[in-house]
Amino acid sequence: MRPVPSAGFLALLDDIATLLDDVAAMSKLSVKKTAGVLGDDLALNAKQVTGVLAERELPVVWAVTKGSLLNKLILVPLAMLVSAFLPWLIQPLLMLGGLYLCYEGFHKIAQRWLGGHDEAKPRLEELLASGRDLRDYERQKIRGAIRTDFVLSAEIVVLILGVVREAPLPAQIVTLSLVAAGMTLLVYGLVAAIVKIDDLGGWLLAGAHEGRRGAWRRALGRALLAAAPRLMKTLSVLGTAAMFLVGGGILLHGLPWLHHAVAERLHGLPFTSGLQALAGGFVGLLAGGLLVLGERVFSRPHARSA
Repeated sequence: MRPVPSAGFLALLDDIATLLDDVAAMSKLSVKKTAGVLGDDLALNAKQVTGVLAERELPVVWAVTKGSLLNKLILVPLAMLVSAFLPWLIQPLLMLGGLYLCYEGFHKIAQRWLGGHDEAKPRLEELLASGRDLRDYERQKIRGAIRTDFVLSAEIVVLILGVVREAPLPAQIVTLSLVAAGMTLLVYGLVAAIVKIDDLGGWLLAGAHEGRRGAWRRALGRALLAAAPRLMKTLSVLGTAAMFLVGGGILLHGLPWLHHAVAERLHGLPFTSGLQALAGGFVGLLAGGLLVLGERVFSRPHARSA
């Protein structure tokens, strides 16, 4: 006669199955909530790690990836402590994160309209011409990328925490850890692929021979070389738009009176969810503009006195 599993063992299996179901559902919702920040994280970090020698791009990306994982290792326990002891602080942190995203998005637009240029490539050429060691330059790029990642990682973790805060503690821990680590590996895997697109195009062109296969390689190589800068520009535009949509959406939902007013105005219209997202983007654009304007107004007296 076969032994019957104990009730305790079956209860444990049921608890594990329930936990996995909760984690799967919350992970899906967390990825959806943080998709905008993820796009901006991808665009911003791809730009951060460019401007180094081609043969050093992947080592630099790997160094930033390790720094990003360390950021998550710091931020996830902090988020859990906030959730356990200061749960009322989650919504204000979400609002601050939303304001930061709106500010950064409008700051990018202001820089674009007021001019500016990418100094990474000229600086690298100057360093190469001077014959100086590039290790300090690489370390500076890595530190800057990790600092940027810390801010965006904090926003991602707070957004995930907003999704899982009502769940049991084990589900919160597993979801936060899995989504945070998974996003890090996804973002920097894509960054590594993006920064090497032009190298792949050059390799295809260099190895092309005569004949139909060689023509195919040359066509693909030229397409990749042409697509690389356009991809970076597209990611930058989409990332900036995502900052307003995500940040403004957080602000809109964090202000019940405004959220209800918008919902009443849009009730019954087609594509209501899309219109609400656009309304959140408008709120984000307005909030970011006010923050940048305030920064410029308050910084002028200090600039004059200096």
